[in-house]
Amino acid sequence: MKHILLVEDDSDYASILKQYLQFSGFRVTWAKNGKEALLGLPSAQPDICILDVMMPEMDGFSLAEKIVEDYPETPFVFLTAKALQEDKIKGLKLGADDYIVKPFEVEELILRIGNILKRSQKREEKEALQKTLLIGSYLFDNENYVLKHETITHRITEKEAQLIAFLNSNRNRLIKREEILKAIWGNEDFFSGRSMDVFISRLRKYFKEDSNISISSVRGLGFEFTINE
Repeated sequence: MKHILLVEDDSDYASILKQYLQFSGFRVTWAKNGKEALLGLPSAQPDICILDVMMPEMDGFSLAEKIVEDYPETPFVFLTAKALQEDKIKGLKLGADDYIVKPFEVEELILRIGNILKRSQKREEKEALQKTLLIGSYLFDNENYVLKHETITHRITEKEAQLIAFLNSNRNRLIKREEILKAIWGNEDFFSGRSMDVFISRLRKYFKEDSNISISSVRGLGFEFTINE
């Protein structure tokens, strides 16, 4: 369940909007002004923030500046009655993922939030592939092209690292040859196919220290990268 921090000083409006968002499957925390929201951010850890612009204590623009400074990975949306073009431009320059002017259809807001969260999730998944991963009993450093198993360290090539990351993200299912070729080699010609087979053989040798890891061939179709946990 995705968590939304709703920052809105109009309690009646916030109550209605909160109910709509909860009905749509979100967990919602409400803060009545920017100062309250800022104090609650460390414990709330929201997936996305919805910020009104005109608020007492601390306005939405000032709060957005603090979010960008202290929580740069957290997306935020301005929800406001201020329809002036210069305000919209200011909000977007601050890094807002969207600027929605009241009145609006709640369904439109939900769709926009959903799209932002999908983009955020894809970005997180991409970043995760660039960091150190645990694959069975191996430690895979995708940034430095290193695959470690206890006292054994394999210095791998960039393409080997790309192939390991792709297989791992598609583990425990049939991966068709053309999927791998398009993702890693960029084409499906004969020579790329032969190259892929050589790389797969190398990876089998790299992962041989863990009997729970296997790269099995499915004749005429592709491969299965399996990890028995």
